Amino acid sequence: MNLIDIYIQEVTRRLPEKNREDIALELRSTIGDMLPDDYSKDDVKGVLEKLGNPAALASGYRDQPMHLIGPRYFDVYLSLLKMILPIAAVIAVISMFAEYFIGFDEGEAIINVVLTSIGEGIWSIIEVGIHVFFWLTVVFAIIERTDKGKDPQPLSASLKKWTPDDLNNITYIPKKKAITKLEVFGYLMWTAFWATLYFYANHLLGVYEGGGNGLKFVIPAFNQDILLHYWPIVIVVIALEIGLALYKLLKGQWTKKMAIFNTIVELFATVVFIVLLSNPNLMNEEFISYMSHLFTTSTKQFEIWIVGGVIIIFVVYAAISIFDGFRKARIR
Repeated sequence: MNLIDIYIQEVTRRLPEKNREDIALELRSTIGDMLPDDYSKDDVKGVLEKLGNPAALASGYRDQPMHLIGPRYFDVYLSLLKMILPIAAVIAVISMFAEYFIGFDEGEAIINVVLTSIGEGIWSIIEVGIHVFFWLTVVFAIIERTDKGKDPQPLSASLKKWTPDDLNNITYIPKKKAITKLEVFGYLMWTAFWATLYFYANHLLGVYEGGGNGLKFVIPAFNQDILLHYWPIVIVVIALEIGLALYKLLKGQWTKKMAIFNTIVELFATVVFIVLLSNPNLMNEEFISYMSHLFTTSTKQFEIWIVGGVIIIFVVYAAISIFDGFRKARIR
């Protein structure tokens, strides 16, 4: 079998059975017209090289694309995937945490709580990721195959043909002032994490002792009733942090307004937690006695160290966050 026959075979085997014979005849005629009367093997190679890869040529004969998402829709598809996946993952994790702790069993070992939370959180992210990827891919595959326009040019985000005017709708964002979706995702995860610790501190924060059945929670660090006395303003802090995260996701870069918003959130959260930590009845006396004995210090000194240390960390973190927000907002 000569190279022409093999080439035609490689093209037609990628085509529907009913079209193979006609396209094989057409292709053979085309190759014949391109060859000189007394052609050599090198002439055949030259013609086949001009016709190109058999897979690419077969793709041109097909009514349907050979790829799942073609270049016309791929950029829009990828942009939506990057935007929807982090949001869906955060919602799934927060929902999982809320559902899990509503049905929290007080007798459950803390190590089981932590491992179960981590495991279910990872599985929730994987599960929602698979669903988003699958359904978004199916929708775009259907759109691609039902689109009657044969223009191969990629579409813009507005699902229209790209023109230079589209550049007017895009804001140039220097890399150093950009806010990544990963940053927003991490911020939301941190809010979900500390909110969980706050509402279930009497089960999660305190002294653990090892035993035959693993770690056992023996002394809570805080008086939960005193801690929950501040829940209305803590809910405001949570709402402000979620609002800031969504604002970051929407803008995608640091601006002066965002730096001011961030300052308000940081200052409000810091004041709230300083007031909360300054309550003399907040910490469990049994916990203070246990820890002061462990560190061979007085109960008063230990209380001052722990409260003062946490307040300093809050203030320093807030100052760095505020300074960094304005610094990034000034970048041109």
